[in-house]
Amino acid sequence: MSKEIKTIGVLTSGGDAPGMNATIRAVVRAALNKGLRVMGIRRGYEGLINGDIFEMGPKNVSDIIHRGGTILYSARCPEFKKLEVQKRGAEMCKVFGIEGLVVIGGDGSFQGAQKLANLGINTIGIPGTIDLDIACTDYTIGFDTAVNVAVDALNKLRDTSSSHERCSVVEVMGRDSGHIAVWCGLASGADVVLIPEKKDDYSKEKVIRRIIDNRHQGKSHNIVIVAEGVGGSQDLAKEIENVTGIETRATILGHIQRGGTPTALEIKHASAMGVKAVELLIDGKSNRVVAYKNNEYVDFDINEGLAMDKSVDMSLYEINKVVSRY
Repeated sequence: MSKEIKTIGVLTSGGDAPGMNATIRAVVRAALNKGLRVMGIRRGYEGLINGDIFEMGPKNVSDIIHRGGTILYSARCPEFKKLEVQKRGAEMCKVFGIEGLVVIGGDGSFQGAQKLANLGINTIGIPGTIDLDIACTDYTIGFDTAVNVAVDALNKLRDTSSSHERCSVVEVMGRDSGHIAVWCGLASGADVVLIPEKKDDYSKEKVIRRIIDNRHQGKSHNIVIVAEGVGGSQDLAKEIENVTGIETRATILGHIQRGGTPTALEIKHASAMGVKAVELLIDGKSNRVVAYKNNEYVDFDINEGLAMDKSVDMSLYEINKVVSRY
């Protein structure tokens, strides 16, 4: 029989994402409702190895559900890849009486959780990343808000582009993944969407040809969405303007997509995943990641989850190509 959990810790690691605070809130409240102590760990694994740890109560998570970012702060900790540093983290958990740990983050964060599990600390991962690039889950905390923030910006850019009959080249986040770009393309009515998974699908010449074709059909302005992993937005804008004579502006949305009030959908998933993580720890589970799969909240072995491949929904990508024609 697994040892009864009395104290859990919670940390956020890697890039911040809207909805992380709602997840922290759910973890803390679910644990307190079960009579557990909760220790908050500031600045991810860096804070863990440095002992930046404090006890959390109801007041710590009041009025945070609507806030973007993370009240626990986040930091990247490359040195946590070293075994001796991982051992330091596990020892620090023992110093503070932490028997179970909830890690909110992406793939890199889960790798750290996996190492701590190997050292005897029960760990549960919750997928928190705007990129939607964790293969074992259909949803990751932050994605819906990031898309809505980007679409709002795109709608505003369309207003000025249409007023001046311009072309707008807009770069959205997604270093290795085109999920945000594809969804933004559909929601904003973009002419072209460029993603890392299909780098060879559109050459500069094809992009320019699509813009010219749409102009011939009477379209007075254009939007081209470029995922961060494709890059070259500024150069593409210059090329479009040089070849077509159409005034073209490049806009890189950047980290604005990480902020903002989480959407209702975001808070729903964050709350459910936070509660699920606490339930798994109470059941003595470890080295698991909470996932939303086929409309259910389930869990996978972290090793299994990290080994899965996840690509963009190509049917959505193809739909965008069809409906983007003027």
